Amino acid sequence: MVASLIIRSRRVVLPDIVRPASIHISNGTITRVADYDDVNEDAIDVGDLVISPGIVDTHVHVNEPGRTEWEGFDTATRAAAAGGVTTIVDMPLNSVPATTSVEALETKRAAARGKCHVDVAFWGGLVPENAPGNAGELDALVDAGVRGFKCFLVPSGVDEFPHVDESDLRRAMPVLARRGVPLLVHAESPRVIADCGLRTADLLRIESTMNPQSALLNPQYTVYLETRPPAAEVEAVRMMIRLGREFGARVHIVHVACAEAADEIARAKSDGVPITAETCPHYLTFSAEEIPDGATEFKCAPPIREARHREALWGALQSGVLDLVATDHSPAPPSMKCRGDFMHAWGGIASLEMSLSAVWTRLRASGASAFAEATADRRSLGGGWSAGFARLARWLSDSPAALAGLADRKGRIAAGFDADLMVWDPDAEYTVDAARLQQRHKLTPYAGRTLRGVIRTTFLRGERVWAGDRLTIEGAGRLL
Repeated sequence: MVASLIIRSRRVVLPDIVRPASIHISNGTITRVADYDDVNEDAIDVGDLVISPGIVDTHVHVNEPGRTEWEGFDTATRAAAAGGVTTIVDMPLNSVPATTSVEALETKRAAARGKCHVDVAFWGGLVPENAPGNAGELDALVDAGVRGFKCFLVPSGVDEFPHVDESDLRRAMPVLARRGVPLLVHAESPRVIADCGLRTADLLRIESTMNPQSALLNPQYTVYLETRPPAAEVEAVRMMIRLGREFGARVHIVHVACAEAADEIARAKSDGVPITAETCPHYLTFSAEEIPDGATEFKCAPPIREARHREALWGALQSGVLDLVATDHSPAPPSMKCRGDFMHAWGGIASLEMSLSAVWTRLRASGASAFAEATADRRSLGGGWSAGFARLARWLSDSPAALAGLADRKGRIAAGFDADLMVWDPDAEYTVDAARLQQRHKLTPYAGRTLRGVIRTTFLRGERVWAGDRLTIEGAGRLL
C-alpha cells in the first residue's frame, strides 16, 4: 500500500460540489480534501480529467464457486477495475452452493481469497424454508457479514435457488426489519408470467402446425417480450410495497424495467414506505424496437421494453424515484446465449466495465444540457457538466454504498473514506470491442456501440489498480 499520495484535478466530484481540489491520501484513506494548489512536488496532476468516487456495483453475479465456466472472481473484478468499479456486491445465486447459509458464505469467501482485484461484499439469499430453507440462518448470515438478502418471486433459473412466496416473506421480514438490512427483490409475478406463458405456448403450437420448422427455433424478440409484460412487474411491486408498509422492513426492487412499476414506487415513497429501487444501464440504453430477432445477447429478465419505458425510467432516475443504477452483470457461456432462440437462451447481460460510459453516454444524449445551463459558475465548479457528474456519483457510488451498508467508507470523496477513485475523460469516445473486454465471456449487446466516457485510471485505497488498458496490481481487493 502507498503510504501517502496526493492527486489533484480541476474537476473533483465531492459530495456537495464539483470543483478544483487536491485529495490527500494516507494508508489507503482520504485524510483531507484541500484546495487545488495545496500540493507538494510529488502530487499527481490529472488536469481536466474528472475524479469521481469509485463505482459501487451492488448487483453482480460472479458465479464462483460452482459455475466458473460462466464467470469468476478473477475475471469479474478485472472487468470491474477496468470500468472504474472499486466495490462489487456479489449475488447469492448461480454459485454452487448458493449463499443461503453461513457455511456457504464461508465457502464462497474461500473461493474468492487472493483472486479479487477490487473489494467484494456479499448478499445472502432468502429462499423457502423447506427448499433448502434458511429462515433460521438469517440472523447468523447477518452476523457473518452479508449486507442484506436477495430473493426471487419467480423461478430464478437455477434449481439451488428456489423462489419465495408471500408466506415465506411473512416469516422472514420481521427478522430483516429487526436487523435493519435490505431485502433485494426480483419483482415479477409468477401468476402473470404463467398466464402469459400459456397464451404464448398456445400461439407457438398453432404456428408450429403451420410451419413445423418454427417449433425448433423462435428468434422473435416480441414473442419473448410478451411472456414477461409490465403487469408482472407491477403486481409483484405492489405486493412488496404492501409487505414493506406492514413490517417496516427495507425493500429494494432490483432492475426496474417498466414505467408503471416506477409509478408504483413513486407513490409508495410519497406515502413513507421504506422502499428503494434500481434500474440497469441496459434499460436506460436500449429499447425493444431496436433489438433484432435472434439477438439473444439482449435477453434479460425483466426484458428490455419499448422506448417509452426507457424514457420513463430516465425521468424516474432523475427525479429520485429510482435511487441507483447497477449492472446486474450476468455473463454466461456463448453456448447458452448464442442460440438465436429467445425462448430458450439464458437471460443475462454482461456490462460490468461499461456502466459509467453507458449511463454517461445516455445522460449526455438525453437533453441533459439542462444540467450545464443550471451551473452558475462553470469554471469554479469544474465545467458545465458538473451537475451531471454529481448525479452520476450519486447513482453509481453514493446510493449503492448506502444500500449495502457501506456509506461510512465507500461512495464519496471525503475525509475518512477509502481512497477509491476513478479518473476519467468525459469527452473521449470509444467503440466497444468485445474481444478486449475483461469479463470471461465477451458476448454483450454493447459490442460495436460507440460510448462516451473513458476510464483512464482506477485507484483502490490509493493504489493504482488499473491504468490505460491493463491491470497494474493483482489481488489488491479485500473481502468486506
